[in-house]
Amino acid sequence: MSGPLISIEGIARRYGGPAIFEDLWLGIDRGEFVCVIGHSGCGKTTVLNILAGLDKPSDGVVVVDGKAIDGPALDRAVIFQGHALFPWLTVLGNVAYAVGARHPDWSRAKIRAHALDYIRLVGLTGAEGKRPSELSGGMKQRVGIARALSLEPKMLLMDEPFSALDALTRGTLQDEVRRLCHGTGQTVFMITHDVDEAIYLADRIVLMTNGPGALIAETVVNPLPRDRDRLNVHRHPDYYALRNHLIDFLVTRSRSFKDEIAGLAWDRRHPPAVRPSATPFVHP
Repeated sequence: MSGPLISIEGIARRYGGPAIFEDLWLGIDRGEFVCVIGHSGCGKTTVLNILAGLDKPSDGVVVVDGKAIDGPALDRAVIFQGHALFPWLTVLGNVAYAVGARHPDWSRAKIRAHALDYIRLVGLTGAEGKRPSELSGGMKQRVGIARALSLEPKMLLMDEPFSALDALTRGTLQDEVRRLCHGTGQTVFMITHDVDEAIYLADRIVLMTNGPGALIAETVVNPLPRDRDRLNVHRHPDYYALRNHLIDFLVTRSRSFKDEIAGLAWDRRHPPAVRPSATPFVHP
């Protein structure tokens, strides 16, 4: 049996003082959509930067597809809160630039065709010749998504990519990301502060305690069906049990968790996998 595509093995990060987080262990399977939730300061973005190769752990290692990460690589694509597009390039130019970097041996015609395929997938056909200044915030993020997916990466890393968008645009892009990632079997590691976003998108939700010295308290298996849809997700019998579990962690347990496990034989390598479900009401 093959192991996880991504293996986070005992990583910690320090910047001259107490560790932001320490001894983190997490495996992510191929094609899995994982969301990470935790309060500001617990090191979520630092973990993402380490996965991207933009930062290095003080301890431990991250292994992707059997190889330890040692700097950035095109098999890991990142989508940040900001679109990070080249302002002097068109939509097509921004996506084609990434494709050309990934496939330097391809002809210009093949690069263009590949880029156009992903521009079409995110619904931007007709906007290929526009520059970022001519696009709305949602359209810019679509370009960023097209550019990242056009790399056909082993791992897609997203750091609150929809947080700056209005609610309607955010919902539309969440739908697009679900469709694209599940349709292509993309492996995703995503940071979010939005509980409902995590419930809608994730197969598994990782809960981090507060920093400094943050740790993974548990991983929550999403009990909702993978083909869930936005209009009916709240009707699933386990929806509110899951939502209440996540909110309870953020409001209460993220702060008190370390006290809860004090003196216990806590195995950080295997934090509990929880599957919240509705408890049937029983008449007394």
